[in-house]
Amino acid sequence: MFLQLTIGTVLMLVSIFMAGVTFLVLEVSIQRLSGWLRREPHSPKLLFLLSAASCAILAQVTLSVWLWAAVMWVLDLFETIEMAVYFSLTCFTTLGFGDVLLPHDWELLGGLAATNGLLNIGFTTAVMVETMRYIRKSQIEAMRPPIG
Repeated sequence: MFLQLTIGTVLMLVSIFMAGVTFLVLEVSIQRLSGWLRREPHSPKLLFLLSAASCAILAQVTLSVWLWAAVMWVLDLFETIEMAVYFSLTCFTTLGFGDVLLPHDWELLGGLAATNGLLNIGFTTAVMVETMRYIRKSQIEAMRPPIG
């Protein structure tokens, strides 16, 4: 049990760190593009930014799933890397089909992977909403005529 908790905790911390780095890169990129984002036309820029951010987040989530899968495969919990990726993805997204299962002695690791996925998806959603709100607010402010 303690080995599973340790491995799961380390994997969650690495995954959360990777998410933090991804969002730091996105934040720096948005700051560098802030002047361009404030100029009209706004709609295509919001669409571009949303698409680019979604791709970056998808890449980060994919890396997290592969991290979990690689560790499970190295621990010899699955016969193939494909099974490990499939299991990791169904856990990470909390889909949980149940057609591929961890060995009984390692079941706790699946719950930790699902918890990591929930945290990651929640964090991702919050950051995306806040980023879009911030950009749209700055665009609206840039369209207002100066006071005075």
